[in-house]
Amino acid sequence: MMLSGNSSFISSPFSLAFSPPKRIPCLQSSFSFKPYSRSGRSPPSKTAVRMSSSQTLVEHVVLFKVKENTDPSKVNAMVTELNSLVSIDEVLHLAAGPVFRNQFSSLNYTHALHSRYKTKEDLEAYAANPSHVGVVNESVLPIIEDAMAVDWIADGGYEDDLVAPPPGSAVRLSFLKLKESLGDKEKSEILGVIKGLRRDFPEIKQITCGENFSPARAKGYSLASFAVFPGMSEMDAVDAKEELVNSQKEKIKEYLESMFVVDYVIPAPASL
Repeated sequence: MMLSGNSSFISSPFSLAFSPPKRIPCLQSSFSFKPYSRSGRSPPSKTAVRMSSSQTLVEHVVLFKVKENTDPSKVNAMVTELNSLVSIDEVLHLAAGPVFRNQFSSLNYTHALHSRYKTKEDLEAYAANPSHVGVVNESVLPIIEDAMAVDWIADGGYEDDLVAPPPGSAVRLSFLKLKESLGDKEKSEILGVIKGLRRDFPEIKQITCGENFSPARAKGYSLASFAVFPGMSEMDAVDAKEELVNSQKEKIKEYLESMFVVDYVIPAPASL
């Protein structure tokens, strides 16, 4: 989903992706995650597609905040319609659902969408697809008060991994705002540290990171990462390794102005 947001973001104290964040109450709502095409047909199965070590992917992440006191049925419909967009040909993977935990976000985003594409052109085709435009205009924009989006090219961290992480996987999205005047050398160092997390934390089954190429919609956050865990217990196990986590923080702390983290669980498709 391609959205734009204009609200400012409050800088937060530095924390690497593995500091325990707070839970978002909306998880307790009884949402249905039923992916379907707008024509009523079930979407094609894309869960068995695997990535190779030489393959690049375009990562697309949207965070948005639903207005308070929105009718739960409208929120449910939004999530369902978003998940239906997986049926668009250019989409390799798409999952949307409520945020489970949110750290260092003054806006307290309530929902997240993550999708993957082979190329930037495929992402653009998805954005222009009538089904996508219809979902945004009819189900999303009427009930949200803010959104941000980040796009990057992932070029590693997923050898022999599925393009579509299994339902029930826990995902940690991290967004970094860098200090001014940092050069490519410092950016490469930060991305190298992030990629190395999979080596240092075996609980991480997949991780990608990169520099955002859609700055107008990202509220100043120029680097992002996407980490996949088998479940929330494995994510919490990493958070508990405080000494090792802190050693990773120190490697990039001096380069960051602020950072925030969003956790969510990939929903299981429901049968029609």
